[in-house]
Amino acid sequence: MEKRTAVVTGGSRGIGRGICLKFADLGYNLVINFAGNEEAAVETKKLCEAKGAAVVLVKGSVSDYDLCMEVIDKAIESFGKIDILVNNAGITRDNVLIRMKEDEFDQVIDTNLKGTFNMMKAVCRPMMKAKYGRIVNISSVVGLMGNSGQINYAASKAGVIGMTKSMAREVASRGITVNAVAPGFIQTDMTDSLPDEVVKSISMNIPVASLGKVEDVAGAVAFLSDERSSYITGQVLCVDGGMAMM
Repeated sequence: MEKRTAVVTGGSRGIGRGICLKFADLGYNLVINFAGNEEAAVETKKLCEAKGAAVVLVKGSVSDYDLCMEVIDKAIESFGKIDILVNNAGITRDNVLIRMKEDEFDQVIDTNLKGTFNMMKAVCRPMMKAKYGRIVNISSVVGLMGNSGQINYAASKAGVIGMTKSMAREVASRGITVNAVAPGFIQTDMTDSLPDEVVKSISMNIPVASLGKVEDVAGAVAFLSDERSSYITGQVLCVDGGMAMM
């Protein structure tokens, strides 16, 4: 069976690294985009290669459309095709609205929302030509529920959901599915630095009473990236321990 090729943006650490490792376990070729932390990206590459995956790294911000085209071109040049795109790249610039600066809003929108648009647009033509594709956009429960101090982030992640549903309608007849995964509070390096009392307070608002694991999100992405989900498109899968039940 021909190896699948997956492109993962923001793949150097955290949830992105977890997704890359899951795909490596499945035997996929990988193109990993990262914006800044080259040391972490190289470490992710080594971990995936140790699992037998062929890995290509591409540095740059997905807010730049030309960079996104470079990522797609590199994937096709290296592996001949793209089967899967995971839009995971994202940043936060938290602040309450009254103190939020314009560039704090713009930076988050440019990376999280425009970056997802850029990558979907860049991959659309080769996937349509192949009449096959799996696109998984990483949103957030914050895009469904809102969160104090994160108006910019919530707007970007809600926008990702809207784009997911719209593109799903546009390309469904071409054999391409487009879905979103909305993580809740996931245990990463960022949450590891939180005081125990803060983690306890957060957990009290989660029905399963604990933070999720990176592997929980990676498993959901893997499901939406293979044939088990071929009749699922335009959907949002919350991986949040029940936080955003609707």
